[in-house]
Amino acid sequence: MTHAPRHHESGPTRRALLVAGAGAGAALAAGCAPGGERGAPAATVSGSPSPRPAANPTPGAMTLFKDPAYNFNGLLALGAAGAGASEVGEVLTAVNAINGAGLSAQTYVDTFRKLGDKLLKPPPGAPADEQTKRFRALRAAQYYGQALFFVLGSKDPGSEEQLYKSGRGAWDAFCDRCEPAPVKASVPYGTTPLPVWFFRPDESNAPRPTVILTNGSDGQNVDMWTYGVPAALERGWNALVYDGPGQGQLLFVDRVVFTPTWEKVVTPLVDWLSARPDVDPGKIALTGLSMAGDLAPRAAAFEHRIAALVAMPGCVEPWLGFPPEIREILTPGKEETNDIWNKKVVPELPPDAAAVMKKRFEPFSIPAMLEARQGKLFTDFYTPATRIQALAITSVVSRIKAPTLVLDYDDEQFYPGQPRQMYDKLTSPKDYLKLTAAEGAQLHCSPMAPQLHCEVVFDWLQDTLSGN
Repeated sequence: MTHAPRHHESGPTRRALLVAGAGAGAALAAGCAPGGERGAPAATVSGSPSPRPAANPTPGAMTLFKDPAYNFNGLLALGAAGAGASEVGEVLTAVNAINGAGLSAQTYVDTFRKLGDKLLKPPPGAPADEQTKRFRALRAAQYYGQALFFVLGSKDPGSEEQLYKSGRGAWDAFCDRCEPAPVKASVPYGTTPLPVWFFRPDESNAPRPTVILTNGSDGQNVDMWTYGVPAALERGWNALVYDGPGQGQLLFVDRVVFTPTWEKVVTPLVDWLSARPDVDPGKIALTGLSMAGDLAPRAAAFEHRIAALVAMPGCVEPWLGFPPEIREILTPGKEETNDIWNKKVVPELPPDAAAVMKKRFEPFSIPAMLEARQGKLFTDFYTPATRIQALAITSVVSRIKAPTLVLDYDDEQFYPGQPRQMYDKLTSPKDYLKLTAAEGAQLHCSPMAPQLHCEVVFDWLQDTLSGN
């Protein structure tokens, strides 16, 4: 049971806790315990526990911005360069411009939005050929996504939907120029179909292993490119990218929030794939990045046609990713909860912390999203908070039948300890792997090492499904 805030705390203390907690989540857990029941190659990749940084998990050149939230997003953009989804020089030039102007949501949004706009125009000199247009569009999608993440804290939060559409337009422009271009379709889901992009190594109808790439709570399609599509294609696999409830088009345009029953999202995708001649229905894998490390396992607990599962990282209770100072606001009663939120917390929230709350809660509440676009902080804390609570999957992990790889990371800042909890509860064939600071792969989802990340995941998938 949750409890109301401790009213004896002083205002400055509470304010400090809220500011510190809203962006980073709980404290980091140390240690590494590689390996699993199957003795998979995952155990040999991680090795022994890595030396932990003395204080800063992103020392030296890894610190692009002093604020860890901005730094994390900047590192994601920088790391995407290996997949062609950014350019190191472009990102570092943007970082310097933002720091020079003074780091803020406004300078971050303005800088990356302008970079996206620039890349959708012809480069100087000779007219661009289709390949140049293709990868400029992919990088533009990345930069629009960077701007989108912080737009609710800017002076123009109402531009959120248009900024999403700019990124989506760049993504589609990229996809249209791929060879072969991904199959675009709408897969039935309730009253709002799921947009999908089905990537294939070639246009033959040879049945192939296929991976369904599941995004988290604030990622964009371009992130699924970085964290899976090229790795799949290079191994002769198909890859399916999609927007589910609370993501992409379904959130920003169709206004559909996250659902705790993610199997109802994945099952139609498996149906659609299984009907295709170029898909081997016995070799359909499912991955989940970030908060989808909760969503994908939930789906696999009920959709048993999934032949292999990867949780990146394992997550059993997303609500615990919020700091205790936020979680303790939630009481069993809606009126009491919202009274605490509006009278005792909101008045003390600094603008930066308020912007974080707007961003973290919008995928769970359309009223909260629409209020944020008007520059307002939501007044109903209870409804989205209980929706986040409902994502807990502790009770269903044991139902997963598919072989499962659970990833963890040194300095995991959102779900510390949860990957090991998931691994311990699994009863299917399983492996656990922690990616380390010694490899430059620390922090949630290894933002600086997505190539290494994909190597680990797809080597495991290939090995796991090779005997099927």
